[in-house]
Formats: sequence, structure tokens, C-alpha cells
Amino acid sequence: MTDATPSPAATFATAKPVRVRFAPSPTGSLHIGGLRMALWNWLFARHHGGKFVLRVEDTDQKRYDPNALTSLVEALKWAGVQWDEGPDAGGAYGPYVQSERLDLYQKWAKWLVENDHAYYCYCSSQRLEQVNKERQARKLPPGYDRRCRTLTPEERDTLAAEAAAQGRGPVIRFKFPLQGQTVFNDEVRGEVVFENDIQQDAVLLKSDGFPTYHLAVVIDDHWMEISHVMRGIEWLPSLPLHIQVWKGFGWDIPQYAHLPVMLNPNGQGKISKRNPPKDKYGNVIPVMVHDYISRGFLPEALDNFLVNIGWTYGDEVEIFSMDEAAARFSDFSRINPANSAFPAEKLEWMNGVYIREKLTVDDLARRLRPALEAAGYEVNNDVLLKITPLVQTRIKTLSEVVALAGFFFRKEFIPPQPEHLIPKKMDAESTKRMIQRSREVIAAVSNFTTQALHDAIQPLTTELNVSNSQLFGALRVAVTGQTVSTPTFETMEVIGQDETLKRLDIAAGLL
Repeated sequence: MTDATPSPAATFATAKPVRVRFAPSPTGSLHIGGLRMALWNWLFARHHGGKFVLRVEDTDQKRYDPNALTSLVEALKWAGVQWDEGPDAGGAYGPYVQSERLDLYQKWAKWLVENDHAYYCYCSSQRLEQVNKERQARKLPPGYDRRCRTLTPEERDTLAAEAAAQGRGPVIRFKFPLQGQTVFNDEVRGEVVFENDIQQDAVLLKSDGFPTYHLAVVIDDHWMEISHVMRGIEWLPSLPLHIQVWKGFGWDIPQYAHLPVMLNPNGQGKISKRNPPKDKYGNVIPVMVHDYISRGFLPEALDNFLVNIGWTYGDEVEIFSMDEAAARFSDFSRINPANSAFPAEKLEWMNGVYIREKLTVDDLARRLRPALEAAGYEVNNDVLLKITPLVQTRIKTLSEVVALAGFFFRKEFIPPQPEHLIPKKMDAESTKRMIQRSREVIAAVSNFTTQALHDAIQPLTTELNVSNSQLFGALRVAVTGQTVSTPTFETMEVIGQDETLKRLDIAAGLL
């Protein structure tokens, strides 16, 4: 006997309105793999004019973190992912938090028992542990021996009384078919086949009345009318159970697409927090979205980067907006079934492209302010708008503005180390004379602009027999107090003539 479901490919995405969901567990911050999954679901829904649902799967009470949901929502909103229905958005299919739907799970778990698709199991944790030890001794995989599946009414009553006396309630296990195959057409992987005789009678409802993922996900997807289930390949082994639970209820099965996961940059192992990935230089790569926020990445760039890992926009285009991606996310044919390595070095490059080419000065200034304030600076908006064009072509992340241009916002000037003032092939005395002569010229500049400063200082290279890098470099260190900064004459224009002359005097004194 073959338990097969025909492919719905001929009526892809048109059989009923597109409704997809992203269903994180509030056990920690949002993982970048989770954000990619949310983005792919969201783009698919947008392409088809469908609905994107945010559902909170909080039935794992042992790992539940009350602060995690807030963090997850903040990360999704930062990334620009907009849900049509969810805990804070409402909707006709709520509640959208699983712990608020316990009555529904309990009702339908009992229905499965009453209709001979599930059964009560009274086995203690000690017995289950012993069963696993015996299976291990026989070199069998862990599993349940189905003892309670075939109990007589008398045996059931006896075990129920024993469990009650010990303060234990029963669990409900699914009665998985023992013969044949479970066959299904996956939208990414084509036909997948599972042998029924190696599947387990999984727990659907725990003794505390909370469902396991396997029960809750099917019930929620049915009652929320989810049309397409897009989830990671790690859930593929659970597909036969879910398909059989769907069939046990007699409900229409949604289309499934099991998506590739992201691997470490070396292609070895799934990218995860437990095994922090590293780039080719040995630097640890963050895996949580909030780390990318704090490091100064743009949501547009991170979205673009993640969407393109395992999915292709086509036409050899790497930079695209989410509107442009949604226009091409009609089905799953652009998704590579194979897992993809995380191209860490590409993200900084892409973020730099967005900073240089996609943001106006006003927009970039607005985004730079939080990084400067987080570093303890009191930001003057007029100064910020003046320096933003100076850093826009020089930074790859927003946080880099602190090291490059944070000195503009210091309450007091911090002079450089004397040795940093001295250019290559020069000594302290010659550097001092060069700075003093430059001060004389700068003091005489009446129109204190970048171009006027450049025109006045440039002839000194011939007069003093020095190179541009020697002269301009020493002046830059003198007026900024650091070896890496914004350009020399642009910096002077921003800080003003009086402050420039004061800082040149300090530099000369240091030498």
C-alpha cells in the first residue's frame, strides 16, 4: 500500500489564496537563518498578493524566554518585514500565540484518539529510558516500543491508575501506519518517499496539556488556512508524521517547500550560535540579527545579502531591493535545493555599496547618529550633516564612523602622539617647520573653504620639497589627533579656521 499525495505543481499557488507564516519560538534572539526564512516567506506572499502571518510557537515552556518575543519582533521590524496578521496586528485567525490556543490542541488530540488515529500512553520516563537502552544494545535507533498502542481496556485502566497514583498524566501518541510508504511532492525537492515501518509513534500532546510541535503546527496551519509551508530542510524528517496527521484529520494538505540552510563559510556544518562560524581570517561571524544591528549594518543590505544566499535574482544581479525581489519570487524554481555556504566577506562589500550609492546624505546622517551616540558623543546635527559626505565613501558599516570621525564631536581636542605627526623620511624638526609654515599660509586664507585651503597649501610641496602625502598627512594628524580620519582640507573647513590654527600650534609644540 502506498500513501501518496499527487503533485499540485499544475495549479501552483493558484488553488487557493496564498497564506504563509513565519513561526519563531521565543527562546532567544532572531537568528540570521530565521530572518532569511521570514524574508523568503514574506516575498512569496507579496508576489502573490497574499498574507504573511507571524505566529509565536511558545509551547516549549522549558526554553521559553519572556524577553525573546520582544527581541524577535524588534529585529523583524528593523529588517522591514511586515506581517499582515500576528500577536500585535490581530487578524481573523487568532490568537497567534500557541499557548493561548491550548483548548484547541487538546480538543483535536482527543478527537484523534476517539477516531483511532492516536492513543494514550502511560509509560513513565524511567521506562522510556530503559526501552532506549535496550534498543541501543540491539543497535537500533532510539524510539518507543508502542507498548500502549495495543492495550486492552483492562490493561489501560491498570496503567492509568498506576500513573495517577504516581502523579503522572498520560501523553497522547500518534498511531503511525506500520506498513507502506508516505510519499509527497515537495516544491523544492520533488517527490520524497518515506518508509512507514521505520517511523515512530510520536507524542502529540504532553502530559501537561501542551502540544508538541507536530500537533500544534498542523492544527494551526489548518485553522489559519496556510496555503504554503516554507521551512528549513531540517524539518524534512518530520514531514511523514505531519502528512499522516493531516490525513488523520482528513484536512487538505498545504504545499510544502523544504528550504536549504546556510552553512559555515567553509561549507562544513550549519551556521549556528553553538558553533560560531569564522571567516577566512579567523574572525568570529555573528549569527544573531541584533549583532548585525549593533555592528552598523543596514537592514536593506542584510536583507539583500540573506535573500540571495540559496536564491538567485537572475541576470547576474547581486544588488536589488525587496520590491524587486518580490517581483521575481513567484515560485521556488530560483531556490537551489543544496545548502549554501555563508559568504561572510560579501556582506561588508554590499553594505558599503548601499551606504555609498543608495542613501542620501540626510538619510545616512540619520542612521549614523545612533552609532555616535552609543559611543558617548553628543551629536551636533549641523556638524553631522557636514561630515556625512566625508565618510560616505569611506565606511562599509555605520559603526565605522566612530573611529573615522568621532573626533568632530569630542568636547575637548585630544592631541596626537608626537611620533604620529612625523611622516616617513622626515624628522621632528623638519615636520615642525612644515607645520609652522602651513599655519602661516592657513592663517592668511580669507575664504576658508576646502578648495581655497587646497589651493593655498599645495604650492608648499614645492617650496618645502615634500610630497603631498607627507604634507597633507601631517596636517591631517595635527587637526584630527589621529592617523586615520576624514580628508585634511574638508576637516579643516568643518572645524573652522580658529580651531584649525589652535590645533596646528599644539602639534608644533609637541614637536
